[in-house]
This record gives sequence, C-alpha cells and structure tokens, in this order.
Amino acid sequence: MLRHHQRRCTGRKVPPSSLVIRGSVKLACALATKLHSFTASDLAQVDIHTWLELRSQLQKHHKARIEQYRFRTDPNGYLANLESRLL
Repeated sequence: MLRHHQRRCTGRKVPPSSLVIRGSVKLACALATKLHSFTASDLAQVDIHTWLELRSQLQKHHKARIEQYRFRTDPNGYLANLESRLL
C-alpha cells in the first residue's frame, strides 16, 4: 500500500532509499493519516523522549548509509581515511 501511494504521489517506479531508513515511520504515518485526521493539539501531545530516541536511531542508520556510499564510490580513499584516523 505504501509503495503504491509513493508511486502515485511521485511518479517514480522505484521507492526512494529513505523508505528503507525511515520506512517504519512513513508506514505508520501513512496508515494513521488514512484512519484519522489529526489536529495541532493531537500532534503536540507527543512524548519527547520517545521522539528523540527514534530520531537518534534514524540518524545512526543515515550515517551508516553515508559511509556505505563513500566506500562504494572510493574504496581506496575511504580505507586510507579510516587508516589515518586509527593511527
């Protein structure tokens, strides 16, 4: 359902890479907005600690994806940089 919705909204045939990283959040948002309309007061009642924890997990996944991309584009440079940081 989410992939179908993404395709209709964006016109892209392939889901974006952010769907892999933030998929659980996007899926929950897509389902929740179909079931219920939210007001500003509903959104203001979010537990800040849970939100911060989720945000830190997303940032960790994002940093890992960046490192994977850097390694794929320039493996020798990536390994040289890693070696220089370790020594």
